[in-house]
Amino acid sequence: MQTPPLSEQEQIRREKLGDLFGLGIDPFPAAMYPINYNAAFIKENFTEETKDKYTHVCIAGRIMSVRDMGKANFAVIQDSTGRIQLYIRRDDICPGEDKTLYDIVWKKCLDIGDIIGVKGFVFKTKTGEISIHVQELTVLAKSLKPLPIVKEAEGQTFDAVTDPEFKYRQRYADLIINPDLKEVFIKRTKLINAIREFLNERGALEVDTPVLQNIPGGAAARPFTTHHNALDIPMYLRIANELYLKRLIVGGFDWVYEFSRNFRNEGMDRTHNPEFTVLEFYVAYKDYLWMMEITEQLMEKTALAVNGTTKVTVDGKEIDFKAPYRRVTMADAIKEHTGFDISNMSEDHLRSVCKQLHIHVDKTMGKGKLIDEIFSEKCEKHFVQPTFIIDYPKEMSPLTKKHRSKPGLVERFELMVNGKEIANAYSELNDPIDQRDRFGEQSKLMERGDTEAMFIDYDFLRALEYGMPPTSGIGFGIDRICMLLLNQLSIQDVLLFPMMRPEKRVEE
Repeated sequence: MQTPPLSEQEQIRREKLGDLFGLGIDPFPAAMYPINYNAAFIKENFTEETKDKYTHVCIAGRIMSVRDMGKANFAVIQDSTGRIQLYIRRDDICPGEDKTLYDIVWKKCLDIGDIIGVKGFVFKTKTGEISIHVQELTVLAKSLKPLPIVKEAEGQTFDAVTDPEFKYRQRYADLIINPDLKEVFIKRTKLINAIREFLNERGALEVDTPVLQNIPGGAAARPFTTHHNALDIPMYLRIANELYLKRLIVGGFDWVYEFSRNFRNEGMDRTHNPEFTVLEFYVAYKDYLWMMEITEQLMEKTALAVNGTTKVTVDGKEIDFKAPYRRVTMADAIKEHTGFDISNMSEDHLRSVCKQLHIHVDKTMGKGKLIDEIFSEKCEKHFVQPTFIIDYPKEMSPLTKKHRSKPGLVERFELMVNGKEIANAYSELNDPIDQRDRFGEQSKLMERGDTEAMFIDYDFLRALEYGMPPTSGIGFGIDRICMLLLNQLSIQDVLLFPMMRPEKRVEE
């Protein structure tokens, strides 16, 4: 396989690169460039009264447009904070007899996309635009690949690149030509920092747990498999960090949390990426009722921190994260939206219900999976406002404590928003004998061909045998929360580098 042939523009840019070297100009200099201002600061703070403070400005950025006026040019450069106009006059950057820097370098060797540094003073043009009058120009990086041209006029953007193949695969180029996109990822960081601050203020301890694991535990999902050469054993990328965090509760920590990069070898769509970010935390001596209250508080604070309001608009729907949230049992949700009461139904009866509801199932699915399919297919989409779906059947939740008053159920909830689960929480199962039996039930499902059934984690069982206090735990889908609070309809739009199929290359 080989890379595609160079386009005509790419060939021309390489010729210009050679011309720069021929002039003794290194188009990729190693020396530090002494920036002292950025575009946003200048445009926000420059006035006629303060112009004396802006007589020795040094700024760097990427050339985004040029207006050729003969012996003078207007150009626009873009740095990490925004864009600013330059005024470049031949006699200013070449005050002596040698006009090479202007006539050859600026006029013939530089292109849109190149990165330059300039020094000069700030002024306002006759039309009132704040600009930099350039007195010195330095080439900092030659762009060998042309940027797609995005035109703006009268406040509107034209020819913006919207092709997902380009946007997600060449995120670096997408960020250059659509700089407003950066705000999504700046807000994502604010969101994570707000959550971290919320937890730290309450005494939680941030920890790290293994990504490479002997057993892919803590969730029902298909793992990525790899191999450790030195130990000559199979290893798995983690599907969840739950069992390690609960080991720490056994060890004496009262509240631990981790922003975990998880990996599941499953499908891809608008709400699923094989690599994703989850926040999990576990708190000793608490239960799922307490966890619902802390979840409401966390989501309300996060919405305020990111957007300044608890209300967000997603896909035309206004969603309010102000506490408290509605609570609905799993059985009531299914009965409300299908008419079937699944309480105490057998596996065969559930399979018959799925058939009547035209839900595809197969023989590998046990009782828990069948109920999950009914809820996913017929109920999820109806829960737009934040809603806790509570009290799940035991078969759906192998790591959850039995309900204190409802036989056959467990103390579990999922937070549903805009028709999708964004958090999953339990009163954690801390009975090692019951946990061993639940793992055994999972093994039977694995024997039936369920590729998402849980492995038996014998070390975790041993940890439980030392005694784990009553504990509540929760996992939040950070990417899905970002989608909601940042009004993005696809998970790929809140991931800087989403998973993509490998590019096809031209064969030799």
